[in-house]
Amino acid sequence: MTNIENLGIKTVLHPVSDLEKAKAVYTALLGLEPQHDSAYYVGYDVAGQHIGLVPNRGPQGETAPVAYWHVSDIAGKISEVTSAGGTVKEAAHDVGNGRLVATVLDADGNVLGLLQDR
Repeated sequence: MTNIENLGIKTVLHPVSDLEKAKAVYTALLGLEPQHDSAYYVGYDVAGQHIGLVPNRGPQGETAPVAYWHVSDIAGKISEVTSAGGTVKEAAHDVGNGRLVATVLDADGNVLGLLQDR
């Protein structure tokens, strides 16, 4: 077993080809205006989750939403996942304010997001 706390999926990022069109749809779906609204990211905080829209399919060229598991130690969790047979897709990196994100692939190539807040 692990001592690394898993706080569950709290963030889901959706790659979109047209940010403005997607923003209209998600605003209608969620029933609120985005809390983060810029040309490079639109984010909504609703019901304890963060729903984000990433334009141009994001830096990794994603074609499907990525669910991010919030963890207490991202480096430790990456080590555990890769020891169990997963592979790193995108190494942990700071996306601002000390937030670290990474993506790993399971044995079938599914993308799993990891997120650590400091």
